[in-house]
Amino acid sequence: MEQRIGSSSQPLEGAGFDPAFVPGLTSPVSGETADAEPADAVGATGTDEPTDTAEAAEKAGEAEGTAGKAEETAGEETPDGPVFEAADRRARIVADHRGVRLSLDDQACEFRWDEIGAVETESPRFGKRFTVTVHTPDRRWYPIEIEATSRASFAEWDEQLDAVMDEYFEDEAPQAEEAEPAESD
Repeated sequence: MEQRIGSSSQPLEGAGFDPAFVPGLTSPVSGETADAEPADAVGATGTDEPTDTAEAAEKAGEAEGTAGKAEETAGEETPDGPVFEAADRRARIVADHRGVRLSLDDQACEFRWDEIGAVETESPRFGKRFTVTVHTPDRRWYPIEIEATSRASFAEWDEQLDAVMDEYFEDEAPQAEEAEPAESD
């Protein structure tokens, strides 16, 4: 009778089990595509030269890549509206007509304007780290710190981000109607 050593349960996913798990952030992309042939299948003929099918697949992949890039640029019109962009050696934030994109090292996340509840900025009293926090309606927040070259750029960044927010961000909170003052006796 065969017995399997180890647990038969599947591993759990989430922040409780993986400290690197953050919802909204994408995982690093591997260099291979899902339909690519394994490396050992290419050299199955016994020679080191690539087979005709491998060459054809490589050429087709290059053609698809250039066609995909052309479609992205053609289908995506850049409006004349304001754009906020700030970056340092590790972090980057871009806010434009598409939404807000945050990236830190090899991790990145993107929020469309309808996914954003609020955007908060904070500049420290001392130091040169400018913090931008994106809040979502489901009460999650995603902060990112950008190191500025000087403290003078904080005011410029605030103005640029305010211009983008005024242009694209629509606060959908219902406006409170003005209540009539209560009459006193």
